[in-house]
Amino acid sequence: MKRTGLRLSERVIEEFMETDKNQDDMRTAIMETVDVILLTKNSDRVLRECLASVYENVPIERLIVVDAFSTDNTLKILGEFNAKYGNVKIIAKAGTRGVARERGIREVRTGWFVFVDSDIVLCRDWFRKARRLVNSRVGAVWGVDVPGDVENSLLVSVLKRMEARVFDIRGGCHDILVRYDSVKDIKIPSQLHTLEDAYIREWITGRGYDVIVSYEAWCRHYKTASGLFSRENASSTILELKNTRLMRERLIYAAIFAFIWFLQGAKSGGKKGIDRGQNNGANYAR
Repeated sequence: MKRTGLRLSERVIEEFMETDKNQDDMRTAIMETVDVILLTKNSDRVLRECLASVYENVPIERLIVVDAFSTDNTLKILGEFNAKYGNVKIIAKAGTRGVARERGIREVRTGWFVFVDSDIVLCRDWFRKARRLVNSRVGAVWGVDVPGDVENSLLVSVLKRMEARVFDIRGGCHDILVRYDSVKDIKIPSQLHTLEDAYIREWITGRGYDVIVSYEAWCRHYKTASGLFSRENASSTILELKNTRLMRERLIYAAIFAFIWFLQGAKSGGKKGIDRGQNNGANYAR
């Protein structure tokens, strides 16, 4: 399958990237556009805001959607964006998230691609900020996520650091820039509906690439209580209980988040939720 992007030998790449300016030129050359993979299943709640932020902040070659037979307005919303941009490819595929992510990877035609979840909103200039961290040793750049309703800049900064500590243990795919060659042969176990992101991270590092955390390229994550307490997430929690280090980080994060939620709830009078106001409905992470 033909892939877009500049093809150079490793020696030429290393020579070309000797200076900061040349590094920037190389990044531009290899990532003029990227494919974006999005998994959906009845995802209409935040989908418009998500897609608006992705199209605004990522140079999309194609939006590859792996949809698990949605019955809400997901397909209608995707159709609206395809009518506007003409580059949406929808693949109907039942199964776990592991199956869906691998199916999406098989469709990639660009040298780099991006995974985004359907319940996140990217920050401004997400792609430009993530691309700054790319060099010949990097296999992926992961953007930290913070709960969508947290507004205080200091609290956002604290939660970014906590999320990075968790990612260092178990990975994440809600907003991540990935080198295609680092995962082109990946075989994700089909039973992985959760922790498939940890498997992908370990696969990339196992092939000698670095996975970098970016605090500048980040997203707001609009999780729901029903999602957090779903059967699939319960299964994930059971597996995570076996990892003492991960559970310690989870407990610290939960305590900090509960405190922040209490303070913000008291300040706002209990009003929560995504702002569906200006800018075509997109509440960009700032």
